[in-house]
Amino acid sequence: MDVAYLEELLGKVSRQETSTVEALEILKHLPYEDIGCANIDQHRNIRTGQAEVIFGQGKTPEQIAKIISCMKKGNERILVTRASNEAYEAVLEVAPEAVYDKLARLIMVGEKPVPVDTKGPIAVLTAGTADIPVAEEAALCAEYFGNRVDRIYDVGVAGIHRLFDRIDRIRQAEVIIVIAGMEGALASVVGGLVNVPVIAVPTSVGYGASFGGVAALLAMLNCCANGVGVVNIDNGYGAACLASKIHIGK
Repeated sequence: MDVAYLEELLGKVSRQETSTVEALEILKHLPYEDIGCANIDQHRNIRTGQAEVIFGQGKTPEQIAKIISCMKKGNERILVTRASNEAYEAVLEVAPEAVYDKLARLIMVGEKPVPVDTKGPIAVLTAGTADIPVAEEAALCAEYFGNRVDRIYDVGVAGIHRLFDRIDRIRQAEVIIVIAGMEGALASVVGGLVNVPVIAVPTSVGYGASFGGVAALLAMLNCCANGVGVVNIDNGYGAACLASKIHIGK
């Protein structure tokens, strides 16, 4: 449940536009609502500043649609990560305004908020083109959290001049998300060139000895540059959450 929605509800009660009985009926679903297939955390946005995001992988299209139908009652924006096209088709039945980004595998319900432009953007960098699906998950989630995002793709260490050509632009960012597979070296390089927090995202991109992203994960954890934090393999959403909390505090 959005804070703005709750404030509006309490305002209506104060102005006697909504009865206390009606308000209590709405509020009884806090802190969570049991809908059978899921316990929806309707209180998360109030507690943490970020509403619950649906992890689509492993859920049926019908379950995802049911969860969204329930969440729509008190949330302006809803995200589903790791979503399939089949899930999107089911969601359209309950949220016709939903948009699906096939590359990021992200379902988005509701308009993106207008970003606060008093700070530099969150920069999202990728080492290669194959890392872009994870990058788009991070970038789109960050935008839906209210951040301005600058995408800078395919600047990996195999052609490091590509990175140096964009270093002035990169240094304008308040937070940087670096996404890389293979040996994950880009995060360490960027961390040694900037004075802002760097969030490293290892991806599962790479040949056999990359072990599905474990090699990049370990390299990033062993990064010799200061100020670099690491999230889990392919976790663009987690990087966006952390970057947003650093950038705008929520």
